[in-house]
Amino acid sequence: MQKYYLAVDIGASSGRHMLASLQDGKMLLEEVYRFENGMQHVDGKLLWDTKHLFREIVNGMKKCKELGKIPASMSIDTWAVDYVLLDERDEVLGDTYGYRDSRTDGMDEKVYEIIPEAELYKKTGIQKQMFNTIYQLMAVKEKETGLLNRAKTFLMLPDYFQYLLTGNKVSEYTNATSTQLMNPETKQWDKELIRKLGYPEEIFLPVQLPGTEVGSLKKEIRDAVGFDCKVVLCASHDTASAVMAMPVVNGDGLYISSGTWSLMGVENDTALCDEKSRSANFTNEGGYEYRFRYLKNIMGLWMIQSVRHELKDAYSFAELCVMAEECRNFPARVDVNDDCFLAPENMTEAIRDYCKKHGKQVPQTTGEIAAVIYQSLAECYGRTVKELEQNTKKSYAGIHIIGGGSNAAYLNQLTAAATGKTVYAGPGEATAIGNIMAQMIKDGVFQNLSEARACVFASFDVKTYEAENR
Repeated sequence: MQKYYLAVDIGASSGRHMLASLQDGKMLLEEVYRFENGMQHVDGKLLWDTKHLFREIVNGMKKCKELGKIPASMSIDTWAVDYVLLDERDEVLGDTYGYRDSRTDGMDEKVYEIIPEAELYKKTGIQKQMFNTIYQLMAVKEKETGLLNRAKTFLMLPDYFQYLLTGNKVSEYTNATSTQLMNPETKQWDKELIRKLGYPEEIFLPVQLPGTEVGSLKKEIRDAVGFDCKVVLCASHDTASAVMAMPVVNGDGLYISSGTWSLMGVENDTALCDEKSRSANFTNEGGYEYRFRYLKNIMGLWMIQSVRHELKDAYSFAELCVMAEECRNFPARVDVNDDCFLAPENMTEAIRDYCKKHGKQVPQTTGEIAAVIYQSLAECYGRTVKELEQNTKKSYAGIHIIGGGSNAAYLNQLTAAATGKTVYAGPGEATAIGNIMAQMIKDGVFQNLSEARACVFASFDVKTYEAENR
């Protein structure tokens, strides 16, 4: 019988259930279920609807039963930094905030009153992002003190969903590192830092690696979906799973995990927590088998996704790329990492306002707006490559673009031109593939990550874009 593995890959705008199997030495992927996601505007707050998400996780599992393709194991990955606090009855305390909510405004200064920014970076190696969990928890401490006092367990979102499936609480390593509360040397929670910040240290569970078995499905879940399977930890931070699927056996290359965010970096054996890395805003997030993803968070395709929604999704991304190329000589550029683009009420107007404010030609047409976004992203990639090579004291011949953004051919070509590197685009489903890889390694299908990566290289198309072509 064919053996199946299920990846539940939940992103900021949608989720999907991907079944994988191995045939003739190649990995086959099949999307069996897809559902919508998004932060909800509730009373001036940006929240996640975790009940909706868990219902959809179960609905997608039911689909596996309908198809007669029962997974041997499954795992869940999501975006980073967001979490739930559970009380003594294991009920969620308060709201489940989305990372774009503004409650963290000013919380960086509260944290730095306790530990200076440079010292914090030296301790954790994590770049400053206003949505990091360390600042979210400071917002809870400052504004909702009672919640922290009543909290018994802290779980990142994938860990919470897997708890709902199994009844077992486990804290996964790669996502935990995004909190800015982990020690890159001990690779566990920095209890000294947590105590200093005034967060209850007992709510943080010991950190477990991808490949750890969480447990089997609870009876009520088995009854609902019609089968039982193992739940296994993947690299539950979606970028960590995506980087696992980079089709380079030795992992030695630049990558851009391209989607709503663009995560651009390299894999290192040790964290680079020096001042040069901090001032350039690089991070050292945890990867599979204690690798470090030394990378920079770049705004990514969020900007063009937002513009598309403002146009009532009247154009496909391919059509927007054509319009951008027709306006390729439009001169304005923006800093894609400026906070004004994080969660504006209207992205198109935010781009125009930025251009006005900085004395640049203001884009008027949709094509000009798209050109500003794509050209600005590519130029940001170009600057980031130079910083990466300087900081790691290595040069790289190519860039691997993985994830959904690998299908953006126009941006890939701009990236090759802006960086002077050969761009290798694919696989597009990198996150789900990485999720599956961790499960297959756990099950003995692959001996190690290198063997799994060789299978990815053999299984999925990778397109090449040369720097000299424009």
